[in-house]
Amino acid sequence: MLVNETRFGTSTEIQSSTRNQTVMPWTVIVYDDPVNLMQYVTMVFRKVFGYSEDKAVVLMKQVHEKGRSLVWSGEKEKAEFYVQQLHSYQLKASMEQES
Repeated sequence: MLVNETRFGTSTEIQSSTRNQTVMPWTVIVYDDPVNLMQYVTMVFRKVFGYSEDKAVVLMKQVHEKGRSLVWSGEKEKAEFYVQQLHSYQLKASMEQES
C-alpha cells in the first residue's frame, strides 16, 4: 500500500507492504497400536471427525496396514483439539505442519 500525504506544502510518502504469506496447514496423524480394535478406531473417527462409515473404514485400514494415517488437515488450533480428542479415546496421535 502506498500513501502519499501532503501537509503544509511538504510531501510525505509512506510505503508499507503486506506480505501474502501462505499458512501451511497442520495435519493430524493416527498411529497403529496393538491395543485398539479396528472397529473401535473406526467408531472414534466417526465420532471425533464426523466421517462416514466408508471414510472411517478407509482411514482405519491405512492405520492398520501402513502403521499410520493422515486423518485430518487444517488450522493449528483445530488440529490440537482433534489430537486431544483422539488421546482421550486412547489412540496414538500427533500433529505436524505440512511443509
